[in-house]
Amino acid sequence: MNRTGRRTSGAAFLISVTTLAGAVASGAAEPPPPTAIAGFSRAHAASEQQLESRFKGIPSAAAERAVLRELTAEPHPAGSARNHELAEYVAATWRRQGLENVVIHRYDVLNSAPRSISLEMLRPVRYAASLREAGYDEDPDTRNPRVRGGWVSMSASGDVTAPIVYAHGGNPEDYAVLEQHGIDVRGKVVLVRYANPYSYRGYKALLAEQHGAAGLLIYSDPAEDGYRPETSFPNGPRGPETHIQRGAITYDFITPGDPLTPGWASLPGARRLDRKDAASLPKIMATVISWHDARPLLEHMGGPAAPAGWQGGLPITYHLGGEGVVHFQADMDTSVQPIEVVEARVTGAVLPDEWIVLGNHRDAWEFGAVDPSSGTTALLGVSQGLGDLLKAGVRPRRTLILCSWDAEEVALTGSTEWGEQYADELRRKLVAYLNVDEGVSGADFSVSAVPSLAPLLVDVSRGLEDPSGKPLYDAWRESVRHKRAATHVDLPVTDANLVETRIPGSSDDTVFLSFLVRPTMTAGFEGDDYYPSVYHSVYDNFYWMEHFGDPDFRYHVLMSQFWGVTALRLANADVLPLEFELYGHTLRTFIDELGQRTALAGHVRLAPLRQATLDFAHAGAELQAAIRAALAADRLSPAAARRLDEGLMRVEGNWRDPAGIPDRPWYQHMVYAKRFNYDSLQLPGATEAAEAGHWAVARAQLAKLQAALQRNTALLRALAAEARRLPTAR
Repeated sequence: MNRTGRRTSGAAFLISVTTLAGAVASGAAEPPPPTAIAGFSRAHAASEQQLESRFKGIPSAAAERAVLRELTAEPHPAGSARNHELAEYVAATWRRQGLENVVIHRYDVLNSAPRSISLEMLRPVRYAASLREAGYDEDPDTRNPRVRGGWVSMSASGDVTAPIVYAHGGNPEDYAVLEQHGIDVRGKVVLVRYANPYSYRGYKALLAEQHGAAGLLIYSDPAEDGYRPETSFPNGPRGPETHIQRGAITYDFITPGDPLTPGWASLPGARRLDRKDAASLPKIMATVISWHDARPLLEHMGGPAAPAGWQGGLPITYHLGGEGVVHFQADMDTSVQPIEVVEARVTGAVLPDEWIVLGNHRDAWEFGAVDPSSGTTALLGVSQGLGDLLKAGVRPRRTLILCSWDAEEVALTGSTEWGEQYADELRRKLVAYLNVDEGVSGADFSVSAVPSLAPLLVDVSRGLEDPSGKPLYDAWRESVRHKRAATHVDLPVTDANLVETRIPGSSDDTVFLSFLVRPTMTAGFEGDDYYPSVYHSVYDNFYWMEHFGDPDFRYHVLMSQFWGVTALRLANADVLPLEFELYGHTLRTFIDELGQRTALAGHVRLAPLRQATLDFAHAGAELQAAIRAALAADRLSPAAARRLDEGLMRVEGNWRDPAGIPDRPWYQHMVYAKRFNYDSLQLPGATEAAEAGHWAVARAQLAKLQAALQRNTALLRALAAEARRLPTAR
């Protein structure tokens, strides 16, 4: 995953207050009886439950442990020989399991790897940073000679001797503080912390570049990484003081994927931009270091004492710098190289042109036991189940496509290139994209998704058993309740707010949500010990998983079960279980929050837009009730079900604006995007315009949203009317 982690702030849960109130006020029909499954007739629900029970018994802890050991045997960053071997391994596994149409797609993309990186303080003291992580006899992988030191992908090459400055989190307000203290970072090397508050390392690079810095150093301060000797490696699960959080600094918040082919696939022979014209390609040299290496720099950089809020977890006084001098050199191999996306299918028996895609990236910064190999392991557990069913003559109604992405860590590259290559087909045929990135780093279940998928995901969790012995649904609710209490969010846990509908969009779901504008989900089991001191470090390896993350591999099995059952529900339903009442209430919340956070209400009439969201929610409730009644009465013919599917699949696509967000045209979803700092961003075009005071642009963006709401409301009402008047199918 190309960021500091999938952690959800307490504030993100506030969406559920008005969502829940709106759902109650709407007078929606009571949920179906527990024996029913959304989207299924009663007869088909019974057979689906039997099929799911059979599927859940196939993934095994022993098998998933063996797969993870194979995946993590060697470092395998994007473009490496080992990652190519793993592409062949995944393809061979899928063929052996019995999946169909297994193919390896090649894309020639701009990739980046270090030839050499060095950092030395020259004065007032001399200190040569190791840029390496400590090895331990307990964990032989930490001594693997093929492990690289600290580096960031897409750093520029360079060689500079210059004063060093401490810029706290490297955010806009931090540079303003430096200016207030008379410190100009132009021509200097800037040292920043990953967090406090968090922002994406690529955003830090962009700001440093814009302020004229000659180089950027990023480290994790012990104030944020939870370091304690008694709980840190090898005594416990947290990384030691030498841990390094690698990453990319690509400006993929502008355009993800290959920086030289923005918006089209990097197939062999494709047209490419000149590098100077690539908006997402950084021009600054950068690297990551451990806090072990950062400490001598902080102790000796001089200058005025940093503000109290800038002091960190080291037992020293942090200064703003400008007096100490460092020599920083980076020689990067940034060139066009092949990457590989592995694809396999199980072709649908009834509706082969309705697709459900499951994906996980394969490339890792080093061993990547959690990120991403726990997800790859779970995906191969899903494929084992699907393959066994297929060999037994059980084929889903709709087509399932499984993908192993490459170069996600560089710029979400493999999934983006594949999505751009097949964009026209995917916009027509894709029901949903189901993503797992960091599949297992602990026991806390987390799901983010568009609201139309949320009820399905909650329902799937009811039928799975957590390793604690409780239903996954109950364990999930307890986990969310604990997180809210820990972040002082006074909000009851309900089915309407279990799924996080503020989508971060910082993994392989990005191209499907933001460019193709299709429904997406990302799920995983999280643990507090993983972020940030193990994430993207050499310690994210098999030893860590076997001793701390998931020793019994039961959460890996549960991840396979949840992922596979969700896919089977979508693949086998009589009518797609996409629901839109919650979507309407969610949109209303987004609009209300934007009006409260900005001066928008003084420039745009929000009442008609709020009413449009309520109309959409009511239409969604009416449609769901009509479909439920038709299924219960067995009144849906195959042709009628297909017409309903076609309409349901059009709803998400109606949020697409082909012109994209102003200044970021690749991002085409009216409701979802990500900020430059990787925070989730709702109503992106209107929000960015309102925050900048560009009221004409904000009005135009909201007018587009209102028109889309009206189109979707009319569509849902027409589908509901058709469902109500259907003759019996018998």
